[in-house]
Amino acid sequence: MEDAQLAELYKEQLFLQYARIGKCLSSERRLEILSLLSNGPKAVETLAHQSGMSFANVSRHLQVLLDANLVRFTKKGTYVIYSLANPLVAEFLISLWKISEHQLSDVPRLKQNLYQHYENVRTISKKEVLERMKTGNIHVLDIRPKDEYETQHIEGAVSVPMEELDDYLQKLPKNTEIAAYCRGPYCVFTTQAVEKMLKKGFKAYRIEEGVHEWRTS
Repeated sequence: MEDAQLAELYKEQLFLQYARIGKCLSSERRLEILSLLSNGPKAVETLAHQSGMSFANVSRHLQVLLDANLVRFTKKGTYVIYSLANPLVAEFLISLWKISEHQLSDVPRLKQNLYQHYENVRTISKKEVLERMKTGNIHVLDIRPKDEYETQHIEGAVSVPMEELDDYLQKLPKNTEIAAYCRGPYCVFTTQAVEKMLKKGFKAYRIEEGVHEWRTS
């Protein structure tokens, strides 16, 4: 076989490998699973609960992701714990969200629809949060589950899962300013938490970034 033919063959095989990843990510449910795993390792049962899928469906999607080497697993007693196979996978997801928002007109429209019922909720910029954290003028709350906080979090943030928010707020004076974040730009829990704080009389803001977006922005 001539060198030019051999080079063409290698190129085709290379793009075939790239296509493996593309085909694997053609499912919105697998993208959701990867998004959840970007916040920390999770058992199959936890993924099923947080995604609203059945255990069997989650297991099938995980097998596809495993075949593409996008996730890995370890065993802890009777539980199988999955995580992203490489931090590059989380970076890819952030790029995918950004490309989709810029190139697909439906994405910003759907995002607007998601938040139109929370007109009183304001978003605070990363720059402003950092400035206020330096002077101690704002509390930053991580409202994700504690295991996700323990995996990684914004420096200086306090872990207050949604189910603990009411009790935590009772300990704070009403003049406390609060900024909350969750799993990123499309996580509605942040908005719901901020709305709850506003109704209780606090001055509260929504941080749009999740941990990964915060570190890369």
